[in-house]
Amino acid sequence: MPRALFLDGPKGPAAIRDFDRDALPDGDVTIRVAYSSLNYKDGLAVTGKGKIVRGAFPFVPGIDLAGTVETSESPDFAPGDAVVLTGWGTGENRWGGFATHARASAAHLVRLPDGLSLFEAMALGTAGFTAMLAVLALDHAGYPDDAGDVLVTGASGGVGSVAVHLLARAGHRVVASSGKDPAYLKRLGAADVIGRDALGAGTHRPLEASRWGGAVDTVGGATLAAVLASMQTRTSVAACGNAQSPDLVTTVFPFILRGVNLLGIDSNTCPASLRQQAWQALAERVDRDLLASLATTIRLDDVPRWAETITQGQVQGRVVVRVDD
Repeated sequence: MPRALFLDGPKGPAAIRDFDRDALPDGDVTIRVAYSSLNYKDGLAVTGKGKIVRGAFPFVPGIDLAGTVETSESPDFAPGDAVVLTGWGTGENRWGGFATHARASAAHLVRLPDGLSLFEAMALGTAGFTAMLAVLALDHAGYPDDAGDVLVTGASGGVGSVAVHLLARAGHRVVASSGKDPAYLKRLGAADVIGRDALGAGTHRPLEASRWGGAVDTVGGATLAAVLASMQTRTSVAACGNAQSPDLVTTVFPFILRGVNLLGIDSNTCPASLRQQAWQALAERVDRDLLASLATTIRLDDVPRWAETITQGQVQGRVVVRVDD
């Protein structure tokens, strides 16, 4: 019988129990889930520390899942196909990946690319997918011939750490901004690690000395404003987070005097063609041995305890949830 981690209210409690598959949400594809992942957002949902869940309770959280198709009413997928689901409100307003079974729209699923396992897909998860979208956006915008260092802010987080790795693997000299362990970031490929204060967030002038040949910003707020002020001419910043603040107080000068591009990254409702492109690029660009070494595997029963840990900032690397054991 299917089982899942249920939240019985916005503040919990969280409990694992069996359920009837008729309770699954509407959708034309039913998936046997093999793995999910524990993200910071999941931690907030499970502990009740953040208003993440917008669906009716009892509710199954988990913003990522990977598994095999069990039944399908869509011609695009057949039983046995390996698929990945991220975004589209999964784990927020639709039951998510902390369950042995899930149901989704075929239009929201991505076929697992060759060269990537279900486990590896969840070692990347929404964080890796978002990082890849940011890197693809920077690639599309282009880099100046004499572009210098590429910056990643919030580099120790899920999105930031994968972005560091992807950019370094592409040949860029990556500077990681983080207040955490520099050894971890250098293992991912960072050439240099700087503290948050080095960016001058909150104290910068409208334009600072040109420094960055590209940037991925995962924190927003004053940090993003400071990054924009320090970009080289005709470079781009891919913005994909608001861990510091959703507010952005800046001037038009970086845009009209240096031609800086601010690229918004939306991983939730990203179109299917770009989703497939990003997952294929992940399969081709990620060091799979390194990825495996950075992932910790837990069981569904362990999620409540690890949810508390991740919200306290005590998790490094990725946490993969094995659902099918």
